[in-house]
Amino acid sequence: MAFESLSEKLAAAFKRLRQKGKLTEPDIKAAMREVRMALLEADVNYKVAKEFIAKVSERAVGAEVMESLTPAQQVIKIVNEELTVLMGEESRGIRINSKPPTIVMMCGLQGSGKTTHSAKLAKYYAKQGHRPLLVACDIYRPAAIDQLKVVGEKAGVPVFELGREKPELIAKKALSHAKDYGNDLVILDTAGRLHVDDALMEELSRIKQTIPVDETLLVVDSMAGQDAVNVAKSFDEKIGVDGVILTKLDGDTRGGAALSVRAVTGKPIKFAGVGEKLDDLEVFHPDRMASRILGMGDVMTLIEKAQAAQDSKQAEQTAKRMLANKFDMNDMLDQLAQVKKMGGVSAMLSMLPGAAKVSEEDISASDKQFVRVEAIIRSMTPAERAKPSIIDPKRKRRIAAGSGTRVEDVNRLLRQFEQMQKMMKQFKKNPRAFGRRGGRFGF
Repeated sequence: MAFESLSEKLAAAFKRLRQKGKLTEPDIKAAMREVRMALLEADVNYKVAKEFIAKVSERAVGAEVMESLTPAQQVIKIVNEELTVLMGEESRGIRINSKPPTIVMMCGLQGSGKTTHSAKLAKYYAKQGHRPLLVACDIYRPAAIDQLKVVGEKAGVPVFELGREKPELIAKKALSHAKDYGNDLVILDTAGRLHVDDALMEELSRIKQTIPVDETLLVVDSMAGQDAVNVAKSFDEKIGVDGVILTKLDGDTRGGAALSVRAVTGKPIKFAGVGEKLDDLEVFHPDRMASRILGMGDVMTLIEKAQAAQDSKQAEQTAKRMLANKFDMNDMLDQLAQVKKMGGVSAMLSMLPGAAKVSEEDISASDKQFVRVEAIIRSMTPAERAKPSIIDPKRKRRIAAGSGTRVEDVNRLLRQFEQMQKMMKQFKKNPRAFGRRGGRFGF
């Protein structure tokens, strides 16, 4: 989980502050030393960490905190606000031109994930009703064009390529093609190198001189830490960068790049890659990321993911079936699919307040149980899914064998399903009483 180590260390520092009814200046200085060490261990730029601590300390020793009834909470509030400022304050996607097409040039080092994230970006905007065109301007890397065609097909987005032509010529002809075919967003997948060199920068500059590039987005690997920040600085100085896409933000990255890149380059992080699938791209919200780092969760992103994953008509039908007590295992399988679309149990838990307190073992166990439940339901026949009451001991043994689970696991799922049906009946009879008692159905 991204920022996990940083979140744990910050939580420990703030816990000691909460234990004190009233804070003194030495208390705050001690806490800020811990925060500073946590930032440096997360690979945050030294100068950025130093300036951050100076700003927080200056505010934390003011009357706002020292005279507060909840001084520790005030310090956390200040840290939250300063983290948000550090990462850019507001979220910014691509500025779409009123007169199409909008041209976006993707750049970065080799292996940073440029080609995949070009397709992710195209799919993201295609979902919003745009008509993107992917352009293969990487003519050097073996199979680069083929890779773009593959991910483009998966994203449902057309790919323009002219083989080994000069990249600036490909870009120019792609722009004419986009105008002819009504593509309002042109995404150029350019070549990368193992390191920043003059040849790469000259090629990117020629493309920008040939066509009017609206946005230059730099794709950087967040696992690279300070190297990612240095790369961003070099690209910005030599060709000019409008924003950054951070990849692998779902991994065990220490988070230094996310916390340093804007402060060092002055360029906003616009998107974050949060998984391997083409749907795993999010607009970067500094305020939400600050809340995640401080263990406050990210409920807004969770709600947005739920809305994107849930088909409104299907949700309405499911609700009607539940109220009519016709909910069956097929409906449950549909609900599991919706959770999958949202990134699974672990992704959902990471966005809830207090997620840092949930151990990796518990998250792993939840994910495994989730997989077991799906396997059990898929091992049932259509008749068994529609009417679980017909599942006798013989059928249970067959389902367990088919799903690689035990009969006890099948029994547990059937009991939970029966409990859910009972709760639905109670809710239908007396919704208010049900609300007062509460209830939950967990896997």
